[in-house]
Amino acid sequence: MRFSTLFGFFGLLSGVLALSPPDTEPVVLAIAQFPETNTFGHIVNGERNTLFVSIESKETERNVTLLNIAGSIHNVQTNRLIKNLTKLDYNFPLIEGAPLQLPFAFYSEHPGEYKLNIWVEHMAEGLNHRITAYDSIITVVEPEGSFFDFKLLSTYLIVTGLLGGLGYYVYLTLAPQPKKRKTAPQVSAPVGTVTATGAGGYQEEWIPEHHLKKTKKAKATGAATSGDDTSGVESGAEGRRRKVKK
Repeated sequence: MRFSTLFGFFGLLSGVLALSPPDTEPVVLAIAQFPETNTFGHIVNGERNTLFVSIESKETERNVTLLNIAGSIHNVQTNRLIKNLTKLDYNFPLIEGAPLQLPFAFYSEHPGEYKLNIWVEHMAEGLNHRITAYDSIITVVEPEGSFFDFKLLSTYLIVTGLLGGLGYYVYLTLAPQPKKRKTAPQVSAPVGTVTATGAGGYQEEWIPEHHLKKTKKAKATGAATSGDDTSGVESGAEGRRRKVKK
């Protein structure tokens, strides 16, 4: 009687275990990494930041379906939730041994150090499972200033002007100044031929033309008068000679 009861109990227990689903999670690997362009894993404030989540199913006995990828940001000291990141839904099956890489983008708002947590949710035989893909501290930094920023551009112009003025002052102070050549005053040559006259003479080239005309007329008149006087004297002398001959 006791043996039959004992065998019945073990049979019932084995049936319950056979009907109950296995309590082990399916083997699914997931890891999130920053791209090669962001080696230090800096998160830029106010910009779209992207991580790549690699997922691979190692489950051979059960079908695994990828449900979504999500994440959250926490305080480093207290682990207090600061922000939930946008969840990305997929709902497609994972093929065994086929790695899959999916982007996960999010935005951060305030500079500082935070704890970033990213996880992958999948489903196997009606049960949902969650595996952690990233759980580490991140640094949120301000974006680098653009060259065309007005404040930076004005600063560049001011600094350039100061450096240019300083350089010009140093050049004028230290550079040797070119010596000015002294040139002798040029004497204008007289127009025409200069003739030297005796004492008390003059050069007609320097006398105005209307004065020369007056002088020539005066000379001509004086010469005519002296000629008449000479002829009169000669005629008087001839008359006297004739009287003496008579």
